[in-house]
Amino acid sequence: MAAYQMNFNQDFTSLSVLSSTGLRLYSIAGQDKVEEIFAKDNTEQIRIVERLFNSSLVVLVTSQKPNCLKMLHFKKKQDICNCFYPSEILCVRMNRQRLIVCLAESIHIHDIRDMKILHSIENIAPNELGLCALSLNSHLAFPICQSSGELRIFNANKLRTGMTIKAHDTPLSALTFSPSGALLATASERGTVIRVFCVKNGQRVQELRRGVKRCVRIASLVFAASGDYLCASSNTETVHVFKIDARAVEAAEMKAIAEVAAKSDSNTKETTATTTKTSATAASTASVAAEETNEATTASTAASWGGMFTKAVSSLLLPAQVSDVLAQDRAFATVVLPQPGLKNICALTRVQKELRLLIACEDGFLYMHDFNAERGGACKLLAVHDLRGALEDVIELQLSESVLKAQTKTLPQQSLTMLKSCAASVLIENPDPVADNSYAGILRGEQADAMSDSDKFRKLCDAIDTPTKLYDERQFPPVAITAKD
Repeated sequence: MAAYQMNFNQDFTSLSVLSSTGLRLYSIAGQDKVEEIFAKDNTEQIRIVERLFNSSLVVLVTSQKPNCLKMLHFKKKQDICNCFYPSEILCVRMNRQRLIVCLAESIHIHDIRDMKILHSIENIAPNELGLCALSLNSHLAFPICQSSGELRIFNANKLRTGMTIKAHDTPLSALTFSPSGALLATASERGTVIRVFCVKNGQRVQELRRGVKRCVRIASLVFAASGDYLCASSNTETVHVFKIDARAVEAAEMKAIAEVAAKSDSNTKETTATTTKTSATAASTASVAAEETNEATTASTAASWGGMFTKAVSSLLLPAQVSDVLAQDRAFATVVLPQPGLKNICALTRVQKELRLLIACEDGFLYMHDFNAERGGACKLLAVHDLRGALEDVIELQLSESVLKAQTKTLPQQSLTMLKSCAASVLIENPDPVADNSYAGILRGEQADAMSDSDKFRKLCDAIDTPTKLYDERQFPPVAITAKD
């Protein structure tokens, strides 16, 4: 494992820092306010950490049990459940409705409210990197070919297979959705070109040029919280920020709407044509169709002549590769880091209402840069936060005791639930119950030996629910803030 493994949550308000000695969660409240909110020793060799927005739900995957997904409520020091899979877990993605677990040859979709498995995508192309992306509206993208950059979009809400997009000629190395889920950005193993596609019809919206000479590996590819920009970092010293072409996006969406309308019109016309009985109506329909065909033929002929002229001019004046490079958009803003070769995770979001470019480096530091949305250019460094050391007054949580208990005794039958899907099975293990010594618990009497499904559901809901924002003006009834720290 690298010196420090950094990872932002879904809305870039929190950052996890994982090292060989411990795990820490930080809250990003301001430019000079990055506070540690949780810490634990890494006695289990944790290798994957994901937090759901700014809720209390955190999922972990350890090297000791690489096929086990641990879910915990870190503020209450409670284990919620453990999920076991047929093979090693490579990637975990979450939003407020779904939890996705990606294995090498299968993907499992859970309802995050009760962790019931809804669907399993089996027999996919070997995905050794665990590459997949989940949008906030539950669009799921994953590669389907090892030799090329072909991917598939799956609707994890409706559990329907979507379109297939051939994004690159070489295998994919990065995938990410825009916050609205309308755009999908991809990068290949070469890392020189980044492409943006419309999710509705798979049309290529924009092509972005990161570099020409060097082939690099993209370490982070993420849209800004507003969806107007796209950040890309690699193993080089430069972080690129690209501006999304709003007109191209609008044109692609309008084309998708027009395609849907054209299909519905064609179906309507076919139905009308088949139900027509009178010869006069049939004759008029035929004449109109002939006129439309003539007009379409004339237009297509003119378009074909124009296309042939454009191709001829471009082929005579510029080679194809040069014209492609000139048509690609360059970076709108950049950041040059002091040391190349390190993995950097980026985020472009608003911190205290100001647009900031956050770069979390595997050296254990968080860099905050200014971002000028009007001029772009080089981003100025504003603050550096050292996240390598522990702070005081931190919630400590030890999971080693529960792990030792699970290893020294057999699991009770009533605490296990087997959920089968196709050729694979997922085993959900409820943790050992914790004695409830509260007044309400004493009134209820003795507790059951294992956590019931309703108890697990309540714990999940409690961990998932985001704390109330006192500054949210849309909140009703309004909350009066009487005192501040």
